[in-house]
Amino acid sequence: MIQTEKVIAFFDRLAPGWDAGMVRNEAVIKEILDNAGVSAKKRVLDVACGTGVLIPDYLSRGVASVTAIDISPKMIGIVRSKFGGEPVKFVCGDAETMKLGETFDCIVVYNALPHFRNPEKLVETLAAQLAPGGVLSIAHGMSRERINVHHTGTPEGVSDGLMPAEALASVMGKYLHVTAVISDDRMYQVCGRA
Repeated sequence: MIQTEKVIAFFDRLAPGWDAGMVRNEAVIKEILDNAGVSAKKRVLDVACGTGVLIPDYLSRGVASVTAIDISPKMIGIVRSKFGGEPVKFVCGDAETMKLGETFDCIVVYNALPHFRNPEKLVETLAAQLAPGGVLSIAHGMSRERINVHHTGTPEGVSDGLMPAEALASVMGKYLHVTAVISDDRMYQVCGRA
C-alpha cells in the first residue's frame, strides 16, 4: 500500500539527480501530448511534474499556461528554479486530494500513476478540474510490463505497480468519456474527455 510520507521522502532523495538520469523518447512524448490535446492556448495541469520534464514540450506548443504540481518539495524546488521566469505556476501538494480552484483544458499525469495511493480518487479529483471538453491523460513513456519491472526495486510503500490500461479506462469511464486506450511495447496511455 502506498504511503504518502514514503513517496515524498523517496522523491525528495532522488530529486537532485533526477535530470541526469532522464531518458526521453521524443516520438512517444509527441504522441502522448498529441493524444492529450496539448496545443496552443490550452491551460495545462502537469500532475507529478517532477523536475519539469514535459514543461519545455508544453511551452514549445504555445500553451496559455502550465500549472505544475508535485508532492515532493525538492522536486518543486528544482522545477521552480528551472522555469521560474516562464508562464508556469508551481504547487507543492497532493494532486489526489487537492482542488486548485480553477479548470484546465489538458491534465497530464506522466510516468507517475503507480505512486498514487488511490488511482480512482486521483481520476475523480482531476476530472472535476477539467474544463468542458478538456482531456485527462494518464501516460507512461514505456510499456506497462517495463514500468512494473522498473518499480520492483522501489521501497515498500512507494509504488503499487501500473494497473492494466483497460482497468484504468474502466475507472476513468466513471467520470469521463474514454477517448484513447493504448498499451503496447512502446507506451501506455489512457485519455478521457470531459
